[in-house]
Amino acid sequence: MLWLELTIFLLCIIIGARIGGIGMGTIAGIGLIIFVFVFKMPQGSPPVIVLGMILAVITALSSMEAAGGLNYLVTVAESVMRKNPKSITFVAPFVTYILIFAAGTQHVIYALLPVISEISQKAGIRPERPMSISVIAAMHGLIASPISAATVALVGSLAGLNVTLPQIMMITIPSTLIAVFIGALSVFRRGKELNDDPVYKERLAKGLIKSDSAKTVKLEGEELRRAKGSTILFFLSIFVVVILGMFPQLRPTYETVVNGVATSGQISMGNAIIIIMLATAGLIMILFKADATKTVTGKTMKSGIVALISILGISWMGSSFFQGNQIAIVDSIKGLIEGHQWIFAIGLFVLSILLFSQAATIVTLVPVGVALGIPAAVLIAVYPAVNGYFFLPTYGTVIAAVSFDQTGTTKIGKFLINHSFMIPGLVTTISAVIISLLISSFI
Repeated sequence: MLWLELTIFLLCIIIGARIGGIGMGTIAGIGLIIFVFVFKMPQGSPPVIVLGMILAVITALSSMEAAGGLNYLVTVAESVMRKNPKSITFVAPFVTYILIFAAGTQHVIYALLPVISEISQKAGIRPERPMSISVIAAMHGLIASPISAATVALVGSLAGLNVTLPQIMMITIPSTLIAVFIGALSVFRRGKELNDDPVYKERLAKGLIKSDSAKTVKLEGEELRRAKGSTILFFLSIFVVVILGMFPQLRPTYETVVNGVATSGQISMGNAIIIIMLATAGLIMILFKADATKTVTGKTMKSGIVALISILGISWMGSSFFQGNQIAIVDSIKGLIEGHQWIFAIGLFVLSILLFSQAATIVTLVPVGVALGIPAAVLIAVYPAVNGYFFLPTYGTVIAAVSFDQTGTTKIGKFLINHSFMIPGLVTTISAVIISLLISSFI
């Protein structure tokens, strides 16, 4: 029965991934019906606090976007890159990393990709080099961000192990930054120089390459003030969240009386994040005139809702499957990873290829790692392995990078997996995991 249930579980993931969008979550609902109503398996439960944290963070991000904050971040990033055109292969991925780290969402990279392509082309540098590593840097900047859905999901999944957000950041930030640098080195001399590339020459001869400069939205006057203000306020809220994680004693305590018996408690980190982020969204709307309608119709909110529905369905189906087969799963995997706990990283990598979501991968597999008794330090160290979804060139940022490179140097190969992102993706992700394991052994 276990193999039949596992087959259904994987089929739901594969079909949902092929449908795309909210298909991941809705198809998981079909799997849940089969598990619960047909096979009489435990109903499991969705990660309510994790979903609440993700929704609150998305709301704050969306309000900042509505106030112009994301556009402001993009213009700052663009100005930095244009000042260092000859070093674009190294500058672009780090600018992208920092931007995604600050924004907590990958979708802002779509505004950077045409700029990176244009700067590279004008500098005579093969665009494939900075474009490919920048896409990978965005993935690693996202998992390092303290307010991304993936990090929030990890904090929630490790709550029972008393893991704090600062502990996660102390490992993921340095490891991913160093790994991005190593990834940039791996593509620094990749391929022929632009002027010697036959595809580029052919496109140039046919007039397929336009000389129009990539343009970003210019903010001035009151719009600029609102954009800057919303960005500063959002960063302040992140700072508060990190401080509360570092010093739990700062989180409020309370006392309740039931039947004459007084009990005291302290607000959890998850609930603290939800409250702070919702309040941040409210303050941005009041102080910086973020339009409520634009907040719920912007790109950030739309992509966030898709992520929420996907995580809700996948995590709930995964919870039901795991609870129904916990003993068999733990016993079969325990012997495999005993003494080689880093193997868990391979599981995260492979599942992320199927799910196309770091957060969904975390909420599906990390609870299994906790049940297996894998130490928190190892689970945090292998966290960068959730960035395996570059492996198949079907993710949005990968496709966008290929289409934005007018020179044709950034490409998807004839054999599908021999694409421009494979080498920097593997080098960066493997490096990040190894460095994280080294750092975690000292912390």
